[in-house]
Amino acid sequence: MTLAPLIAVPLAAALSAGLIVLLKPLLQRYALARPNARSSHTMPTPQGGGIAIVGAALVAAALLTSLFGIRLVGTEGAALAFAVLVLAGVGAVDDIRPLPASLRLVVQTGAVAAVVATAQGRLLPEGWAWLELPAALMAGLWFVNLVNFMDGLDWMSVAEFVPLTAFLAGLGLVGGYAAEPALVAGALLGGLLGFAPFNRPVARLFMGDVGSLPVGLIVAWLLFRLASQGGLAAALILPLYPVADATLTLLWRMRRGEKVWQAHRSHFYQVATVNGFSVMGVVARVFALQFALAGLALITLLWPFWPVTLLCLALAAGLVGWLLRRFATPRP
Repeated sequence: MTLAPLIAVPLAAALSAGLIVLLKPLLQRYALARPNARSSHTMPTPQGGGIAIVGAALVAAALLTSLFGIRLVGTEGAALAFAVLVLAGVGAVDDIRPLPASLRLVVQTGAVAAVVATAQGRLLPEGWAWLELPAALMAGLWFVNLVNFMDGLDWMSVAEFVPLTAFLAGLGLVGGYAAEPALVAGALLGGLLGFAPFNRPVARLFMGDVGSLPVGLIVAWLLFRLASQGGLAAALILPLYPVADATLTLLWRMRRGEKVWQAHRSHFYQVATVNGFSVMGVVARVFALQFALAGLALITLLWPFWPVTLLCLALAAGLVGWLLRRFATPRP
């Protein structure tokens, strides 16, 4: 057990909020998101707050690894930090001047591949390594993009990932999660908390691709590390809402023959605002659901028996399905 994740939260939160205050005039000038037909906002709003989230998380994690003597094995830490910076850089450029989808995909694939190739732990037996690595690459690439897709409403990313990262950091504090990813989870949690006041509905600042892409990569790595140390069911349950919303929306758009790489407003959480839910009503429900999923994930770790695991997976799927159905149904 180590106190590093606990210390990382206020440290990264202070750094994140401070960076936002310093950078906001520049973002207001060079990275202004103007509303269009696919936007959820109605006023021009600066984007790029993810610079502060990611920067604060990296700095806090780096400082505390030295202070507490925590080291990622081999090149895992360096590869993760490099990949996060690459995605942040591409996202920053894309926020200011949109890049071709093909170029973004190539860069994302390289970044995810670097993390997958160096990540410690495996899920499948040694003889199946040939299948695990490409499967992890595809899953990681999709997760990075779905986090980007799901960042389309004020506080949505905060509602999705504050409970998740808080759960993982807390798990590390009691010795149920490796010290290295627990520290990273605490640092990312702090970065999100420092950003949250500026993104509160109605948002004065958006995260932007500079934040959503690297946050997606970090969370994917955190979940892989959790799964590789015996928490596969928990790793599936924790991100189930954003995975379900983004995946079902993608499949239905493909079925309708739409260009899936183009921006749209057909995610369940976006449709909910058309169906009579307020923005705060949407994110509050997602926030509550994420805490419920964290509770189910904890049960699978405390009682790792297959009947308990199957029951928790079924309950998680039922809760997520219920909320998606609520969002898709017009309110009276």
